[in-house]
Amino acid sequence: MEKMSVIRRAACPLVVWVVAAGLAGCQPAAFRKEADKAALSAIRGKQREAFGGKSDFSIEPPSEVFRRKVLMAQELPTSGRASLGSDALRRIEHWPEADGPRAAKPRKVPTTQPAAETLPLTLLEALQIAARGNRDYQTAKEDVFRAALDLDLAEQGFRNTFLGAIQSVYTSDLSGERTVGGVENHGAIEWQRNLKSGAAFGCRLALDLVKLMTLDRQSAFGILADATVTVPLLRGSGKHIVGEPVTQAQREVVYALYTLERLKRELAVRVASEYLSVLQQWDRAKNTLENYRLLKASARRARRLADAGRLPEIQVDQTLQNELRARDRWVTARQTYARGLDLLKLTLALPGDARIELDRGELKRLSDGAAKVIGQPTTQPAEARTQPASAPAADAPVEIAVPSRKGGGPLEMDPAKAVQVSMKHRLDLRTVHGRVFDAQRAVVVAADALRAGLTLVGTAGAGESRGLATAGSDNARFRPERGIYTGGAILDLPLERTAERNAYRDSYIGLERAVRSAQELEDEVKLEVRNALRGLLQARESYQIQVQAAKLALRRVTSTELFLQAGRAQIRDVLEAQEALVSAQNALTAALVDYRVAELQLQRDMGVLRIDHRGLWSEYKPDENP
Repeated sequence: MEKMSVIRRAACPLVVWVVAAGLAGCQPAAFRKEADKAALSAIRGKQREAFGGKSDFSIEPPSEVFRRKVLMAQELPTSGRASLGSDALRRIEHWPEADGPRAAKPRKVPTTQPAAETLPLTLLEALQIAARGNRDYQTAKEDVFRAALDLDLAEQGFRNTFLGAIQSVYTSDLSGERTVGGVENHGAIEWQRNLKSGAAFGCRLALDLVKLMTLDRQSAFGILADATVTVPLLRGSGKHIVGEPVTQAQREVVYALYTLERLKRELAVRVASEYLSVLQQWDRAKNTLENYRLLKASARRARRLADAGRLPEIQVDQTLQNELRARDRWVTARQTYARGLDLLKLTLALPGDARIELDRGELKRLSDGAAKVIGQPTTQPAEARTQPASAPAADAPVEIAVPSRKGGGPLEMDPAKAVQVSMKHRLDLRTVHGRVFDAQRAVVVAADALRAGLTLVGTAGAGESRGLATAGSDNARFRPERGIYTGGAILDLPLERTAERNAYRDSYIGLERAVRSAQELEDEVKLEVRNALRGLLQARESYQIQVQAAKLALRRVTSTELFLQAGRAQIRDVLEAQEALVSAQNALTAALVDYRVAELQLQRDMGVLRIDHRGLWSEYKPDENP
């Protein structure tokens, strides 16, 4: 009994220390940070593999979100705290972490719309806001993070794994003539390690401490150790079979990164397209307003001329009808602009009632840039034509200039070269070809399941355990020389493999589907690039035509006004000239925006538009990247 007391005094502090260490390690915040560290480490490694370098990556919401800035600055109404972000939520009962989310102070919803300042928004700022707040983009980043967590879990199966448990049970047996009761304390720690070759190792050390609380209150101490080794030789052996889950998890992270990068480019082009389209709608509303003013003034002049007997009344009615139509078009253009602006806010994850103002100077910069890139029109405008003496004769053959890439911008390249560049840079093509390789590996794994199984097994155990029934025995001693050791082999004959056979045949179907998907996407990419080049050529031709049309329309308005005052034109000529002018102005802006958007879409479809983590782009220069 003296020996037992010594053992019990030594064991109790150990048990207390293990329990305390276990409870201290169960802090949720520590586990979350550990998961973040593991996932980010995996992502950085796969970024280097996929793109040759790493970039900033985080799924944590930015501390200063533009949406919240607008909501607070303009005191816009909200439906709840979630509108301001997760850190504005009220902390619920039993929240596991003390530092989040923080409880935000309740905010009063304004009863009237305040006259808050309208926030200006440039195109570059819109791109950055989209990169920080667009919901689809944030979801794609979270998909990458989840794939990295899956990879960490798959790799965990091949790391050293330690398991521990402590159990203390009081048992009271009332079935006999006398009550027998006692306390059983069990503690065990295990180590497991799986190798990618298929071999698995495991060992366990268990300690027992039992004491009767009745009868003669005897007690005993037990110790037991065992180890197991399994080594598959045929079925289920080899790194390419056992390590397949890790391999696939690694590739899924790369695929998720490809998808994210593709989405970044699509989002940048989408934001730029919507931003410029809204400016185009604003320009259209401006043109229709100016046209409305001109027609209103024309109606007044027509009224004065009719009162003086110089204009028939029917022409006055024509001016009034055109004035009414102009007002209707102006109202429609204003509403179209407002709807387009709201849709842009939705893309940027901004509240629809936010008051923002786009940079209207972007159209001027776009026009100046287009003049430098596209150059002069391929045909001369009317005022720049040569003298009639050098003009072709009326019966001379008419020659039509076929649109070509000559004189176009730097991105109007040869279709064969553009397709070749896209085959090299399109990330979704890399993904589908990676899926083909995945399907090939799936065939290999399915074929392995058809083989016979031969596994070497070895176990070793030494020591004795103790329970209430053996509480009166002597304390156990760990004596390896008196242990039990076994070794052998298990042969699993391939007599029944129906499920495995069907899975093997299905793997070939999966391979064929993956090949067809790769072929289909390749054909779609080629079509997208060729169509983008056609759209770029068409937009340039349209822009050059509309430049001439706008100049002619302006000259026509000026000349018909002079002819009307001289009595050599009718009011209908003035009305038609003004209608042609506003149409030409709208068409010119539309062609300008279409060309710029076509440039961005071509770079997106070729896979060469680079977007950094802030959402800003770096455009492709064919001369620098042959």
